[in-house]
Amino acid sequence: MSKPAYSWPNNARLALSVVVNVEELSEYNVGQGDKITEPVDELHVTLSKPVRNYGNESNYRYGINEGHARIAALLDKYNVTSTYTAAAVSLERAPEIAAYLRDNRHEVCSHGHRWIHQFRFNQEQERQFIRDAADSIEATTGQRPVGWLSRYLHTADTRRLLQEEGYLYHMDDYSADAPFWGEVEGSDKPMIVVPYQLDTNDMKMWVAPSYLPKDWLDYAVDSFDTLYAEGEHSPKVMSLGLHLRIIGRPGRIGAFEKFLQYVATKPGTWYATRRQIAEHFAAQVAAK
Repeated sequence: MSKPAYSWPNNARLALSVVVNVEELSEYNVGQGDKITEPVDELHVTLSKPVRNYGNESNYRYGINEGHARIAALLDKYNVTSTYTAAAVSLERAPEIAAYLRDNRHEVCSHGHRWIHQFRFNQEQERQFIRDAADSIEATTGQRPVGWLSRYLHTADTRRLLQEEGYLYHMDDYSADAPFWGEVEGSDKPMIVVPYQLDTNDMKMWVAPSYLPKDWLDYAVDSFDTLYAEGEHSPKVMSLGLHLRIIGRPGRIGAFEKFLQYVATKPGTWYATRRQIAEHFAAQVAAK
């Protein structure tokens, strides 16, 4: 299948999408009436009974209390434009982060109303979940989100519901290194898909403790180099997924800065929000 011919703004070699996930304070919590408890990923501990885990709650809270400030400081220092994929309730409960995002260069993309699994919802529940998230994020940040990232799993209705609710793009896809027009089940109109990447995500350092920051950095740089080289001939997007409670730790944040320092030596890198990527793509490539 032939790929559409287009280029990034100013003939950039690579669109680099830094994705800052804000999930803390909206995860599963028995204290909030949930029937399951979040696993302690750093220790590979999953409780067999729904017991409130105060220690793990504080592990998540660390991302709000300490991690975000470190990440934001580097984004500002290196003038990085990023996309914050945020669970709406997280921003309600962390008004300092919402304030940072208001009138800022960063995009806010919806990561759900809470950071919970939507695949269990029926169609109307999912529609309300999507709508509530957008309403809340608009209220806290002044931005109404136009993009969506689920917590891992979604339904056959998700993309159509997003389309009906006015969303521009969907990112629950890992099939390509560039945006494309994706089919929408139950609709005769396609939707822009801006694929995400799990392999460069800092989550790997949480679920695999032996995967050290230097390993993550090496992999991120290698990924960048390959896509940067390929970008000379066709548009490419690199996604770098970050989490407040993970990369925001003292022993990991340095790897992120080293990556930004490396990118600074590579001319023609476009730090873009996913909205910018989607809008530019839509302007260049007609839907079929």
